[in-house]
Amino acid sequence: MRTTPEPVLELSLQFGKDLGSSEHKRILSRYFVTKSLSACLQHLNRQAAFTVRVVGHDEGLALNGSYRERAYATNVLTFCYESEPIAMADLVLCAPVILKESMALNLPLKDHYRHLLIHGALHALGHDHEVSKKEARIMEALEIELLTTFKVPNPYAAS
Repeated sequence: MRTTPEPVLELSLQFGKDLGSSEHKRILSRYFVTKSLSACLQHLNRQAAFTVRVVGHDEGLALNGSYRERAYATNVLTFCYESEPIAMADLVLCAPVILKESMALNLPLKDHYRHLLIHGALHALGHDHEVSKKEARIMEALEIELLTTFKVPNPYAAS
């Protein structure tokens, strides 16, 4: 009888030098990040090796400019190197952008980080909301379902 292996996460958690506030490091504990990403992996029965790097504005701007040719820092970037059999990716979270968004949306910073970790992980696992409206609906539904398990409200309800 063939059994499916338990979803496993190998995690490297890094913080850039120009973060400013230690609030980001406090929220993004290894436990918090692991729990957020593991929920994704367990739900989709997948394994992954992720590096999560939390960066300041300058590094976020440089990465988005170099790899997406966009002249602004964005909230999360996913660099997927392999998706099967084990997803291997870097997830880059830009702390100042996420803080600004959470304040503008009146969301707890912790909830917004959890959403973006799940969002980035789903990209690494092959989901892409920019391909079609159907794919966007599928990805959003997965995000909402996963966030509900953490008692985080639907981030798309107001949009």
